[in-house]
Amino acid sequence: METSNMPVEPTAADIMTANVVTIGAGATIDELAKLMARHRISGIPVTDEQDRVVGMVTEGDVVELDADVHFPHSINLFDSVIFLGSMKKFEQRLRHVVAASVRDIMSTDVISVGRDATLHEIATLMSDRQVNRLPVLDEGRLVGIVTRADVVRAMARA
Repeated sequence: METSNMPVEPTAADIMTANVVTIGAGATIDELAKLMARHRISGIPVTDEQDRVVGMVTEGDVVELDADVHFPHSINLFDSVIFLGSMKKFEQRLRHVVAASVRDIMSTDVISVGRDATLHEIATLMSDRQVNRLPVLDEGRLVGIVTRADVVRAMARA
C-alpha cells in the first residue's frame, strides 16, 4: 500500500476550541456583557438546554444597544407617508435599544460547520458569509467553535 506525502488538510475538529463559552437566550444583556468581558471574546453561541445552537450574539449586537436610533426620513405625498429608509432596519434597531435579554438581540440565522469541514471550506464560508466565528456541530449539538484567529493559526502551521 502506497502512502502519500501530501499533508492532510486540517478540519474543524483539528482547529476548534472545544470548551465553548455559551449563553442562554433568557440571559440579561448585563450578564452577556460581563461574560464577554470576563472571557475576552467577541461572540457567543446562544444555546438551549440540549446544547443546540439557537442563535449567535456578538459585541456588535451589544454596541448597537447604545447607538442612537433615528426614525427613517420620510416625505408626505398625496396624504401618504413614504419612508426613505428601511422600516425593517429601523424596527430591528429599535428592538435592540429596548432589549432586555439575549433573545432580543441575537441573530437566529446561524451559520455552522461539522467536525469534518476542511480549513479551506471554513475559510471560504467565513469570507463568503462575512462571519468571524463558526459553531462546530455534531448531530445538531455544539461541540466547538472555530474563529478567524484559529483559521489564521492553522494556515501559518501549514
